[in-house]
This record gives sequence, structure tokens and C-alpha cells, in this order.
Amino acid sequence: MLGLLLIALFGGILSGVPVAFVLMGVPMIIGMLGAAVGSFDMAFIDAFPSRVFGLVTSPILVSVPLFVLMGAMLERSDIAKRMMLTAGALFGNLHGGMALAVIVVGALLAASTGVIGATILMLGMIALPAMLSADYSPRLSAGIICASGSLGQIIPPSILLILLADQISSAYMTGRRMAGDWAPDPVSVGDLFAAALIPGLMLILLYILYVLFMAWWKPETCPPIKLNIDQIEGNQEGGPVWRSVVSSLLVPLGLIVLVLGSILGGVATPTESAALGACGTLLIIAYNNAARGSLVRRVYQVTGAAAFALVLVKLGDGINLSEPTPMTWIAMLALLVLISGLLVATVQEMKGGDLFAVCKSSALMVSMLLLIVVGATMLSLVFRGLGGEELVHHALTNIPGGMFAALLSVMLVIFVLGFVIEYVEIIFIVVPIAAPPLFAAGIDPIWLAVLITMNLQMSFLTPPFGFALFYLRNVAPPSLTTKEIYASIVPFVGIQLFALSMVAAFPALATWLPKVMYN
Repeated sequence: MLGLLLIALFGGILSGVPVAFVLMGVPMIIGMLGAAVGSFDMAFIDAFPSRVFGLVTSPILVSVPLFVLMGAMLERSDIAKRMMLTAGALFGNLHGGMALAVIVVGALLAASTGVIGATILMLGMIALPAMLSADYSPRLSAGIICASGSLGQIIPPSILLILLADQISSAYMTGRRMAGDWAPDPVSVGDLFAAALIPGLMLILLYILYVLFMAWWKPETCPPIKLNIDQIEGNQEGGPVWRSVVSSLLVPLGLIVLVLGSILGGVATPTESAALGACGTLLIIAYNNAARGSLVRRVYQVTGAAAFALVLVKLGDGINLSEPTPMTWIAMLALLVLISGLLVATVQEMKGGDLFAVCKSSALMVSMLLLIVVGATMLSLVFRGLGGEELVHHALTNIPGGMFAALLSVMLVIFVLGFVIEYVEIIFIVVPIAAPPLFAAGIDPIWLAVLITMNLQMSFLTPPFGFALFYLRNVAPPSLTTKEIYASIVPFVGIQLFALSMVAAFPALATWLPKVMYN
């Protein structure tokens, strides 16, 4: 029955039927067949509604819609375009400068939108034509765009890390109970964000070093591209160079630091930080779309100051409504100003902006994610009911080479699955099944989570089904062949494999920062 389940599952996925319905329908049918022949207990199906309710009401998953909304608003605005053009103007007069600008903007977009497809399409439409027209190497241009655009998998706050935190925490509890430990410390989103920060920055640094090496070794592959920062299309600020840099780069960077810092510092929960990021993004977009010198712009400036004041209050003693102090009344006034400014921004963007379309696309994305979560829950229950969990545990604990070989086997399975299915399905299918035996053997959950994240990011670049390659193919000119796009990612896959090996060999790269911050 397990063999039939796996065959039917992959057949359904490859058939083109929406994956969520395959994950729900196939296990249900196999479970009923198993119950008919006496090899499956329908009590596992009876547990399905309560398991789904527990998952979709998880505090971790509640933050996902707000992070998706934040990314969708940035994707629809011209902020990303201005970031790319401003960074290109700053670095373009250097050999490899435009490639460095792509890396910087890719990292910023990864930390703000986390939408890999949108990031690659934006970089491909703006940076790729300029690079190719300036006689950049087509392979270097395509490779750096695909690699930088996929940083959204590892750079927090990442949707992948949020979803993975929920599954890793649950699997860790199960694994430690198998080992006789009934009170393990939970794994939080903040743990994974802190753990992924050093590997993510290391990956960015390796990309930059590679570009600098190419600029030294083969400068003809990455010539200077001079852009005039004062003539950037869509730059409403005009005036001095510093003002363009502040409005296009530093303001989005400040929002990213505020959102990520509030989570890592324990000041706010992931849901509160996601709400802060979504509100801040809405204010930035509304401010950019408002007429210069208008009263509405002043309202947004005051609203931003009010939001900053609330953050300072949160960092301090907070608000005590039972014993009001002058700080309490200031905070209440700042909250009223913030709410009023957000209402003005909402009305403005509903009337003349894309806010309605953004909300619709965000709702569709969240619905897709939750349907996959529901389907993966059904698959997990049926797999356990058929004895698959014991089979996997036995296989991993008895594999030659011990836990290192077991860990390597799981990484290889995830890497291969990344060729054909999305990371969300992999997280909710593989982690609940394969992770508990590893945790029972003493594998660090934070370390394993970072290894899985880096593995899934690498699968975005690897042929034949690397999603990043297809995203770039959609916007690349015909002169850039598919063969060149595939060849372009070879050095970057090598860099990612090196970074993954470094984290595997030195677990402290992933575990040191969470221990320092939360102990």
C-alpha cells in the first residue's frame, strides 16, 4: 500500500492536477483501499479535521498572509525598479558594478518581498538589457540574476523559513519524544531567522567575491555601465544624489531592519512584525504616489513618525492602561495618528493604486499555501497509518554510516524532489516523515532547518526544472539561448554547494547566533 501511495502520488503530481488536490485526494483513496483490506485504521482519517484546525490556527502561520501582502505591495510598486536603477547608478562605473548592484538589490528584495519569481522577472527586465547592451558576458549576466533572485529562500524574513519553523518544531517534539525527552525546547521563527542570517550573508559575500574575481581576471566580461542617478525614471524626489539614495535604498532597508530586528530582538511576534512591515510598505508606496508638496505627503510623514514612536514605546516599558502615565497618553495619540494615516493611504491606493489587485493576488497565494498545508496533513496521516513512519525510522537508523549517512540521504531526497515540486510541498511532505528519526538521534533542529533551506534554494537553480531558469527565460531576449542560461548557473550552484558544505561542516555557522541572542 505504501508503494501504491508513492506511485499514485507522483503520478498525480506529474499529471498537472493542482498539487493540493493530489495531496488530499490520493491519500484518501489509498487509505480507503487500505481500510478495505484491513491494513489501515480509519481513525487516522478521523483525526484529519482537528489536525487541520490546529495547523491553520497556528500563531506562526498567521503571519504568512501579512508577509505575502507586504511582498505583493512591493512587487506591484515601482520601488523595486528605483532600487535597481539607483544601485546601478552607484556601482555602474566600476568593472562588474552592475553585477554588484544586482546582488545588492536581490538581497534587499529577498529581505522585503521574498517572491523569487517576481524578483527574477524584475531584475531580468531592468538589469539584463543594460548588461547585455554594454557587452557583459551573457553567462555572467544570466547567472548573477538567477542566483541573486533566489536569495529570497534563505534571507529572512522568508516565507520558506516561516513554514519550515512550524514543521521543524512539530517534528522536533515528535523526535525527542521518541528518544524519551518529553520536555524539549521549542523551535521558533526567531530561531530560524537568526540561524539563516549568517549563511545568507555568507552567500551574498561569496557572490560579491566571485564578481570581483571575474572583474579582475576577465574585466572584458563585466565592463562599466554609467547611469545618471539624477535621471532615474520614476524618481520623484529629484534634487541631490543623497536624496535619491535615501528614498530608493535606505528607506526600504530601514523597513527591513525594523521588521527583522523586531523579531530577532524579541520585541514583537512574527505576526506583529509582519503587520508592521505591511503597514510600513503601504505608507511608503502611498507617499511615493502622492503629489510632491501636497498635504497628504505631510500626513504620511507624521504617520511614519507616529509608528516610530510606538516602536520606541514598545522597546521601553510598553503601555499600561491600568495605571496611565504621560507616556501612555502619547502612545495612544500616536496610535490614533497611525490608524488615521493608514486609512488615508488605503483610500488613496484603493482609488488610484493597485491595492485591490494586490489584496486579491495575496489572497490567492495564501489560499494556495493553506490548501497545500491541508493536503500535506492528509498525506502525513495516511502515511503514518500505513506504517510508513516506522519504516522510514528503521531505514534511517540502520543505514550504513550512521546519522551522517542518514542526513546525507535526506538531503539528496530533498534535492531531487526540488527538481519537480515546489518547496512548500517538500516541507510539508518530507520534514514530518524524515526529520523525527534524525532529531531522535540528536541532530540539532536549527542546523537541519538551515541545511534544508539552503538545499531548497540550490534546487531553484539546478536543471532540468530549475524554476529560476524558467523565470528568466520568460523575459530574456532570444539572443540569450536556453543553453546559455543553463550554463550560466554552474559557478553559482558551485558557490551554493560550497556554502552548504561549510554550514554542514561547521554547524556553528547556523547555531551560534540563535544561542547568543536567545540565551
